[in-house]
Amino acid sequence: MVDIDYSVYLVTGRELVPPGKTYADSLEEALQGGVTVVQVREKTADTGEFISIAAQTKTICQKYYVPLIINDRIDVALAVGADGVHLGQEDMPIAQARQLLPSGAIIGVSCNTREQVEEAVKAGADYVGIGAVYGTQTKSLTSPIIGVRGVGVRLEGLEGTGVKAVAIGGIKSENLWRTLHGSVSRNGRALDGVAVVSEIVASNEPKAAAEKLSKVFKAFQWEQLRAAQVQSTTISAHDVLGDVANLVHKIRNVGPLVHQITNHVVATQSANVTLAVGASPIMATEPAEMEDLAKICGGLLVNIGTMVASGVEGARLAGYYANKYRKPIVFDPVGIGASNFRKENVKGLLDLWQASVIKGNAGELAAFAGTTEVLSKGVDSVGSGFKDPVSFVRGLARKERCVIVLTGATDYISNGTNVVAISNGDPILGKITGSGCILGSCIASFCAAALHGTEVDFEESRLVDDAVFIGAITGTLVLTVASEFAVKKRQVGGPGTFLSGLIDTLWTLSAGDVRSHARIQIY
Repeated sequence: MVDIDYSVYLVTGRELVPPGKTYADSLEEALQGGVTVVQVREKTADTGEFISIAAQTKTICQKYYVPLIINDRIDVALAVGADGVHLGQEDMPIAQARQLLPSGAIIGVSCNTREQVEEAVKAGADYVGIGAVYGTQTKSLTSPIIGVRGVGVRLEGLEGTGVKAVAIGGIKSENLWRTLHGSVSRNGRALDGVAVVSEIVASNEPKAAAEKLSKVFKAFQWEQLRAAQVQSTTISAHDVLGDVANLVHKIRNVGPLVHQITNHVVATQSANVTLAVGASPIMATEPAEMEDLAKICGGLLVNIGTMVASGVEGARLAGYYANKYRKPIVFDPVGIGASNFRKENVKGLLDLWQASVIKGNAGELAAFAGTTEVLSKGVDSVGSGFKDPVSFVRGLARKERCVIVLTGATDYISNGTNVVAISNGDPILGKITGSGCILGSCIASFCAAALHGTEVDFEESRLVDDAVFIGAITGTLVLTVASEFAVKKRQVGGPGTFLSGLIDTLWTLSAGDVRSHARIQIY
């Protein structure tokens, strides 16, 4: 059997074809745009009509050398000589379908759980359709929505096999990038394709719709290849500190606007710190203005420290639009281990959008990663931290496909390849409320500055790229070096006066100060 390209997998739905366009015209335009597999799904047609539509579809698909899959009906597949069938969990077993179909026929199976994926592999499926990823109006759902992060768990059941995987359920061009980034197993197993219905079928321009999906998927594949190639790339402390110094200069010149949805306990000092480092803050939570803000801001900070149910929608939309307009997102899952409310909302947010940086202390990141190696009490860590923080942050960065910042006595920052350990910072930082929160503001400010003036396109840059990595390192260094300077000021007598001294120091801190006082180690 030839190797099948599952990247843009079209599931038909004749009822969705817009007025003025025929099913055949829509299908052919979609194939011209880059559809690589077509599945005919006819839930209400009688057998004769189903066969007629399938035969028409096959004729068009053959012109473009695209395989034809029939949903559910093996008899229809045999009648028209289709390339294969797609079976649901309640349909005919794979073994029986193999006996009826010709040798080399493609068989796919819908799977909602990892156990179903593993069973499909054992039964000899060629590919699995995993979902539903999002809610959909094109099909009544009988199984739970699993979200993009749930897809990665199910992909683990395919590791070491040649079985392909296609995600399905509510996938559109606007959420495709997040779907592909989030749907990756812990060991890097990614999707082989995405199944779409309304995005193409309901479009007045199905060719353009298919081209857009294909463009994003190819960019993701290129990124996967690039990521594999740079796994062994190393960086030097000299080069990192040079980039840091340049960024400290740059932020003063460009003054990026940084949107912050943050802990209201520290909103004022977060805004003041943002101003002190050279950026400009806007503290806004109203859902109705999130798209407008994403267009004008250089970056976004989402901090769940004092999140309430009514504020979740603002964070959802802010992240969604930041991804849409390719702005860096710094996510701070403050106190995630404290309640199921926080855990569930973090899951919901990261199922919707891709973070560029995730920062937290050992307890928070342990809870986020699902490990009990480090416990937390409220927003604080309990214990001495991770036994191997370097491996932890590198592994979590690869899994989450973003930069990870682990804060503590030593801060560890990784992009999934390199880890930078920063030993700066005075212990008094831990004695003021929200020192972690203001670090998030610093990081968001420098990430925004790092990407200021660049046009970020799918083919040209990753959400996890060198600029964001340097932005996270710079934000951490600037705050921790400033704390060492501030505590030595004559007017600083304790935590209260330290905070004002810290803001003053951030205002005057130079690139040379940061570079000469930085204590970093690279792994």
